[in-house]
Amino acid sequence: MTVKTDLEDLFLRKKPIKLLMSLRTGDVKYISMLAKETDCTYSHTVKLLDKFSELGIVNFSKKGRVKFIELTAEGGELAKNFENVLRKFSKMKSK
Repeated sequence: MTVKTDLEDLFLRKKPIKLLMSLRTGDVKYISMLAKETDCTYSHTVKLLDKFSELGIVNFSKKGRVKFIELTAEGGELAKNFENVLRKFSKMKSK
């Protein structure tokens, strides 16, 4: 698969977008926290985050037994763009 196809498959679904928006808050989060915030199973969240990592959207850091996740610069930019799109759709729906 190409990166374009990977991105299309990933971000044309609700859960990955929710996960990206949850990471956008700027707080460093861990996997079970993200799973709860996005109403995803732990294993699905891990799978999505692994894909995000492959695409250079997130970085992992480990402290003890806890793995923390934060957006990369590219991931932050992507999240900002999606937030703008979601805001635009929200305005369209309210008219």
